[in-house]
Amino acid sequence: MEKKLSMEQNRAPIYEALQTFRQMRVVPFDVPGHKHGRGNPELTAFLGEQCVGVDVNSMKPLDNLCHPVSVIREAEELTAKAFGAAHAFLMVGGTTSSVQSMVLSVCKRGDKIILPRNVHRSVINALVLCGAIPVYVNPEVDRRLGISLGMQREQVAKAIAENPDAVAVLVNNPTYYGICSDLKAIVDMAHGAGMYCLADEAHGTHFYFGENMPLSAMKAGADLAAVSMHKSGGSLTQSSLLLTGPNVNPGHVRQIINLTQTTSGSYLLMSSLDISRRNLALRGKEVFAKVVSMADYAREEINAIGGYYAFGRELINGNSIFDFDPTKLSVHTRDIGLAGIEVYDILRDEYDIQIEFGDIGNILAYLSIGDRPQELERLVSALAEIHRRYQKDSSGLLSQEYIAPEVVTSPQEAFYAKKLSLPLEESEGRVCSEFVMCYPPGIPILAPGERITSDILDYIQYAKVKGCSMTGPEDPEILRINVLA
Repeated sequence: MEKKLSMEQNRAPIYEALQTFRQMRVVPFDVPGHKHGRGNPELTAFLGEQCVGVDVNSMKPLDNLCHPVSVIREAEELTAKAFGAAHAFLMVGGTTSSVQSMVLSVCKRGDKIILPRNVHRSVINALVLCGAIPVYVNPEVDRRLGISLGMQREQVAKAIAENPDAVAVLVNNPTYYGICSDLKAIVDMAHGAGMYCLADEAHGTHFYFGENMPLSAMKAGADLAAVSMHKSGGSLTQSSLLLTGPNVNPGHVRQIINLTQTTSGSYLLMSSLDISRRNLALRGKEVFAKVVSMADYAREEINAIGGYYAFGRELINGNSIFDFDPTKLSVHTRDIGLAGIEVYDILRDEYDIQIEFGDIGNILAYLSIGDRPQELERLVSALAEIHRRYQKDSSGLLSQEYIAPEVVTSPQEAFYAKKLSLPLEESEGRVCSEFVMCYPPGIPILAPGERITSDILDYIQYAKVKGCSMTGPEDPEILRINVLA
């Protein structure tokens, strides 16, 4: 059976159809207007003829993403089998579109959804769009690291008991820092209460293919999962997947996706999903074993420097940290007197090393299938030099990443309500009507409908001073903020 599945996974239907199309020398009297690159020679020189030559529109031989009946449908079926899902949807609007489609598939205006507050903004964006009401399970915080953890089982059980009319529970699997909740227990609790369980697996593609990884959403029995193939799976940026379990109607989900996703799906993105799925299905176990080995080595070397703390599976406590993603190279920097964002900037500006993100107390170096040991050695050496050159007293540094919000009204009501623009320093006590966040990771510090407190204002000012990339408000300088009038 496994051999048959492996032989089946050798196929890449979209890629194969594009190869056939290229050989046909079709004369294009359709869009896109660059006509296989001829109309835009500078773009063709930059991206290459092979790339622009398959940047084509939907047509019968290549199927249609909105209503697939041939090669895209085959690719989706192969993807579903590779991920152990009942159905898989190829997504070309990033995992933001996957997350939003996932939430919109089960929630409508006035419905309650139970979720942790440390979600990506795309989750709360979905609530703005559909009018669902968030019931937040405020995560426990690791005081030393200053990061929010997973959802505790008893907190989820309490939220379900207090909100029996909620329609779904959403879980991060894993968080940006690699922390996993007890997903199987949460799925069982949700299903026992007649609720759906949704998983944001933007950072968990490798859970489906690596050995000794945390439990994947589909294996745990979740109903929908948004999987960011371009992060650890090797596909092109903006390509993603939405997976469904057996209790979800795929026709309904397709209709939801088609409300917002483009009718001109990029064949560059779709073929990258197709090829990357094949690669992971055939070689993922071996590839991710190497990634874990590199991450383990790097953690050991970084912790030997002193001052830094590259954390890992030793944090597991069986509940709020039920498991840990061993590929995540998260490093706490506060003890050397530097905010994570300061180390991030030094690595980029002085060592030509681009890591995923730095926040108030931590950095994340994202390791995946394209990394090599020699680059890791360079990162470790750079961190050792930064420790030697820049270490200072850590007193006065903020430590807490997560501030529990006071929710006053729903995200949709606040976002569309009459609003007033105030200077940031005059907004304390008012109700925010827009987002404020550091990006990455894109977890809101403030979301529409939440009260602005002095702690939140201090955090925003501190993050700005330290150089975090702040996004969200209408005012690009983030000197003013929109509040409910």
